[in-house]
Amino acid sequence: MKELTMENKKPATIDTYIAAFPVEVQAILESLRAAIRAAAPDAVEAISYQMPTFKLKGKNLAHFAAYKHHIGFYPTPAPIEHFAEELTPYKTSKGAVQFPLDQPLPFELIKRIVASHAKTILQS
Repeated sequence: MKELTMENKKPATIDTYIAAFPVEVQAILESLRAAIRAAAPDAVEAISYQMPTFKLKGKNLAHFAAYKHHIGFYPTPAPIEHFAEELTPYKTSKGAVQFPLDQPLPFELIKRIVASHAKTILQS
């Protein structure tokens, strides 16, 4: 499924990525960005795979992207397995979670997932 308005454009920054969406989606993306930043304040923002990405110690901590009906959250497979029970209300795959756009995002859960993954990266 294609992203809402990014089409095949390659954003240079997370700000550029977010600005390409409707205002209501921008607000969700900014809140998600803030949740990730709160959980991993030392993470570095980047664009990877044409998606907003947070990296820690050079490793991917989490990616996210907006689509027509959901926000994709990509914290890698291990955190999804670790939080599988809490993620049961959402569509998941090995490395992704889909949060429907018509429902509030579970920001506290997202923060715990990111913090847990950051701890793993910092200990490696």
